[in-house]
Amino acid sequence: MASLRKNLLTLRSGIHRLEDGALMLALVSILVMALIQIVLRNVFDSGLLWAESFLRILVLWIAILGAMVATRERNHISIDLFSRLLPPAYFVPLRIISILFAAVLCSMAAYHSAVFIGYEYEDGTIAFADVPVWLCQSIMPIGFGVMALRFFYAVFEQEQ
Repeated sequence: MASLRKNLLTLRSGIHRLEDGALMLALVSILVMALIQIVLRNVFDSGLLWAESFLRILVLWIAILGAMVATRERNHISIDLFSRLLPPAYFVPLRIISILFAAVLCSMAAYHSAVFIGYEYEDGTIAFADVPVWLCQSIMPIGFGVMALRFFYAVFEQEQ
């Protein structure tokens, strides 16, 4: 059992490093690509045709990866209006309800974005440079799915 736990912790650590690395790569890529576009337009009066689409896709990836990291670190946006108005005895049940609500919303977003990706796959639309749109948007069901799992896991942490 200890070996399984160690393997799961190693896997989790690897996933965290992958998320952090992908987020950093996307941030650096968006900065470099934007800088290249600015130089090409202002100095050489030209630009890369696919750069605008690529930058928009990077914004999507940064948003989803950032939300995944924020959920992992528990730095996501939370609404705590009721916990401020009600007595402290209600704090834990309200916290569990709000985490479950977030988990359900993320699950629904993961499902519907996966359906959307399926439609994009069937359409065969190209985003830029022969890269299909479905591949560019594949971060949505993955990201929302990971966030949903983290929220469900957080519910069990609250009960202990």
